[in-house]
Amino acid sequence: KQVGDYWLAQGVNRLVFHTSAHQPLDTKPGNVMVGTHLNRNITWAEQAGPYLAYVARNSFMLQQGVFVADIAYLLNEGAPSTPPIWGAGTRPVPPAGYDFDFINADVLLNRMTVDQQGRLSLPGGMTYRVLVLPETDRMRPELLRKLRELVNGGAVIVGSKPRCSPSLMEYPAADDDVRTIAEELWGDLDGVSRTIRRVGRGTVIWGWPLDRVMAAQAIARDFEASELPGTELAWLHRRTGDADIYYVANLTDQAGNLAVRLRVDGKEAEIWRTNPAQIEPAGYSIAEGRTTVSLPLAERESAFIVLRHTARAPVRDLPRATSTPLLTIDGPWELSFPPGGGAPARVTLATLLSWTANAESGIKYFSGTGRYTKTFQMAAEWARHGARLWLELGQVGDLAEVRVNGHDLGTLWTPPYRVDVTDVLRPGENELEIDVTNEWTNRLLGDRVVPADQKVLNSTVAPGGIGAPAVLTESGLMGPVVLVSRSPAPPR
Repeated sequence: KQVGDYWLAQGVNRLVFHTSAHQPLDTKPGNVMVGTHLNRNITWAEQAGPYLAYVARNSFMLQQGVFVADIAYLLNEGAPSTPPIWGAGTRPVPPAGYDFDFINADVLLNRMTVDQQGRLSLPGGMTYRVLVLPETDRMRPELLRKLRELVNGGAVIVGSKPRCSPSLMEYPAADDDVRTIAEELWGDLDGVSRTIRRVGRGTVIWGWPLDRVMAAQAIARDFEASELPGTELAWLHRRTGDADIYYVANLTDQAGNLAVRLRVDGKEAEIWRTNPAQIEPAGYSIAEGRTTVSLPLAERESAFIVLRHTARAPVRDLPRATSTPLLTIDGPWELSFPPGGGAPARVTLATLLSWTANAESGIKYFSGTGRYTKTFQMAAEWARHGARLWLELGQVGDLAEVRVNGHDLGTLWTPPYRVDVTDVLRPGENELEIDVTNEWTNRLLGDRVVPADQKVLNSTVAPGGIGAPAVLTESGLMGPVVLVSRSPAPPR
């Protein structure tokens, strides 16, 4: 199937963890419950389907085409020959707006070639514009011979001049070979006053930061974004035969509307969201060989920008979404808990607060699912033509399942906690049910301080590890719960 059809269809099959005979988990003292693994004993096992569908969609998209990277770092041949996961990190530092990859000596020797445009290529379709050598003055002569071949063919390499071989094989002839080939490539470069040299069709550079290298080679940034203060983004670019796919993730708790500038020309932009699955047109402008896309992201949200269709115009402006509050659904709320979790069967709440703020220890330390019920009135004039009605839950800890008038509207597990209720509301009285599930943290902490006859679990696992501070996690429905009228550009 086409990527879009298959990707959207993945949400149809709901994967759920069920307990034996669909009975509540046995949490009586003596049974150790661990909340750090994805298994049937986590509190949200029955609600895991939407999260797993989200993971599946992201995984599917991130397997499309080939990874786009401008820089390849050659790994040192010393042991261990691994990417720099620890310590000072990747050196020299990759410049902002460019992605990079790592290759080892085997790939360089046996798989890498250079094309007519000076791009380093691999058989699977990967290409690179710049090869960065490891920070060492030792290199085997066979590697240097391969580098000489690539540079003469048009490649750009960055790194210091080797002076000897790291191996004792064919010593001292190997060291002589290293010095001879290094002299052909680096010549009189010293990395300080003499730093760049043309060799054959290619270039050797020593002592430059990589942003200067990319500018000198006229390699434009692949990704730029007008980040809001305090916003940090992660991104990744993949390319198929007819589409460019950019993954963008907001790594902060701040939402914002970003202007993302991409190294793609002549294609219209779409936003593919994976929670829930929807494809929507994006506002964009194309100029000077680049496309600037308007990308709204909620806190901690990720999305894909897909450019696959020829643009019919260089600019597409879309109306901003507007929201009009219609009703704040306040107290009293009925809250009920399942048996065996230490909480009372039912309480009435005058207002919405975290369970951890409740004076009743069974609620304060509760972990599991609590059900909120409420009736509210809807005015007939709110269902005006063209407007969509949304229920916004406000602050939730951690996961919410929403039902209106008996209709299941899905599971919400990330901000913003909101759901479209247009098609299930009716003028007059409406029934609202919200099941909220938190993690094991609070119960594990509570069982360390309550009397023995009030313990629910028998576990020595401390959240965060042994010696971690006893910090309760805000849980439950904290609101405010608001019914709003929204007029966004509809997803398609």
